[in-house]
Amino acid sequence: MVTIGWEEGKVRFLDQTLLPLEVRSVLTDDYRVVGEAIRALKVRGAPAIGVAAAFGCAISLFDPLLTSPRDGRTALAAASSFLSGTRPTAVNLFTALERIRRTSADPAITTIEELRTAVVREALAIQREDVDACAVLGRLGASLIAKGSALLTHCNTGALATAGEGTALAAILEAHRQGNVTRVFVDETRPLLQGSRLTTWELIQHGVETVLITDSTAASVLRHGWVQGVFVGADRITANGDVANKVGTYPLAVLASRHGVPFVVVAPTSTIDLGTPDGSHIPIEERSPREVTHCAGSSVAPEGIRAFCPAFDVTPNDLITSIVTEKGILRAPYGPALTLACKGKTAP
Repeated sequence: MVTIGWEEGKVRFLDQTLLPLEVRSVLTDDYRVVGEAIRALKVRGAPAIGVAAAFGCAISLFDPLLTSPRDGRTALAAASSFLSGTRPTAVNLFTALERIRRTSADPAITTIEELRTAVVREALAIQREDVDACAVLGRLGASLIAKGSALLTHCNTGALATAGEGTALAAILEAHRQGNVTRVFVDETRPLLQGSRLTTWELIQHGVETVLITDSTAASVLRHGWVQGVFVGADRITANGDVANKVGTYPLAVLASRHGVPFVVVAPTSTIDLGTPDGSHIPIEERSPREVTHCAGSSVAPEGIRAFCPAFDVTPNDLITSIVTEKGILRAPYGPALTLACKGKTAP
């Protein structure tokens, strides 16, 4: 199963809106199709979005009418503009687009073929780096999970959300392979049910004992002492360690703090945004109210009711026990540690 992949001038992605009932991939050579897939959550998860955006830029250069680097850069600018408007919160999207822009601006590039080769190489590097980061995240995150642990997770942070095995879910799966995880409680993750549709599907494939709960049941699970850790991913981590993640993450952090349960964020350094000082400056995507008023296409609310549908919320850094990156396990104060991680230095 390939969540997002490159196939000689085309992009193949798994349509995650059909899971778990149907496994179907889409092959396209149109960056607009990739962008709309990101917008519609056919491709989702911050790292996967970044890879998809890079590939979307790359396929824009395969138009046979492009004959010069100038033409190619114009096409790239149009693709980048379209892709950047799909989802505002996950910083990986913008990090990937900036890497493609810098690559394409190289004055040593003198032909469209050289431009195409350079951009494809950079897009594949973004994919490869995420695969490598996921492997390290899994190993480091698993080191925080003691034998006999039951865990709680929110939304989806597995292979479906990345180019590799995942972020928080990679840590859980590695700990399970080591024999340290007894079961995993999965929030359904309203309103689009990424937990119940995607995370349970992935965990079951790996033979992990999985318990699906409603989001509001998490408080009772924590109060009863049934879990020893809460592991989540991130869509953006600010310079001070505040974390934007799927809506419902913040109340989980509050509950974990209340009940003395470690709250661990697992994310690659590509999700760190040192240019944003704290969570109050993160643009929070608002989705269609229909995602709240309807479920599986059927109305679950009175006609005309107003609905508020943010896709993400922000967890303050003081509720976070640790942030696991591929550069190490970071602990408060997060500001200096995050800066070092982004400079490529390994945390102590």
